[in-house]
Amino acid sequence: MNNIPSVDLADFLSEDPKRKQKFIDELGKAYEEIGFVSLKNHFLSDDLVDELYKEVKSFFDLPEETKKGYEIEDLGGQRGYISFGKEHAKGKKEGDLKEFWHFGQEPSPDADLKEDYPPNVIVEELKDFNHTGMEAFRMLEKTGIYVLRALAIYIGLDEHYFDHWASNGNSILRPIHYPPITEEPKGAERAGAHGDINLITLLMGASTGGLQVLRKDGEWIDAIPEEDELVINVGDMLERLTNNKLRSTIHKVVNPPKEQWSNPRYSIPFFLHPRGEMPLNCLEECIDENNPKQYEDITAGEFLHQRLVEIGLIKE
Repeated sequence: MNNIPSVDLADFLSEDPKRKQKFIDELGKAYEEIGFVSLKNHFLSDDLVDELYKEVKSFFDLPEETKKGYEIEDLGGQRGYISFGKEHAKGKKEGDLKEFWHFGQEPSPDADLKEDYPPNVIVEELKDFNHTGMEAFRMLEKTGIYVLRALAIYIGLDEHYFDHWASNGNSILRPIHYPPITEEPKGAERAGAHGDINLITLLMGASTGGLQVLRKDGEWIDAIPEEDELVINVGDMLERLTNNKLRSTIHKVVNPPKEQWSNPRYSIPFFLHPRGEMPLNCLEECIDENNPKQYEDITAGEFLHQRLVEIGLIKE
């Protein structure tokens, strides 16, 4: 396999039980073997994707001083602007060659949350930036919940097991700008090798290539979706919950060849997080004598805090 498997959400949404089961089996198998798929027929329209990229590029084109005015230090990078080089991969000291923005959850009035989410930061210079970002947030969250429904069936849970935890969860939409590289990076990459923290990540097509995935045999392969597909991967929370049945695969964004250093790169991942009180205790359905329980009990909120410290976004 030289690319990640492709699956079609229309199969899962169809009235045909065989097509639905086909999607469940293909998705589950891919997540056991490599942890990544590309997904077609999701809920994001081409027009919305185009509009979001236009707004995102306009934001990152703003003067440095203007952008830094939206960097709110005491939020631990959970909302607003995060400046160039601030985040690094776990275990790495070199900062990634990127700047980014965070849109966060705006819970529904009946969410009954046990935690307060910080409010989103409003960009005054771009009247459509926040509205467009949150519209994409909703469509990606909806897509993600359907993917989790398929995985729940695959694991042997009720189809709607994840619905409560993922709806109004602590999810993040992160538009990223990798600026042109102007000097030898000295060990830094656009995004160092890492696993994601959350349940699943949904990534809309990046403006240029560079995403690579570590296969089981130790080989790095390019993740190259079709133009209208989302790349969706398992995060560490889901790996932990399923006692390593589903794999959170290490991935990175490599620096381009020197002749392409002058090209910027944009990408927009959606990190689907559950509510902080969700237990990540290994599921009984994923524990047996051949695969005993691998992890101590922990909540999603506790796990998120640990990892944000490890990657340098918050201080202990």
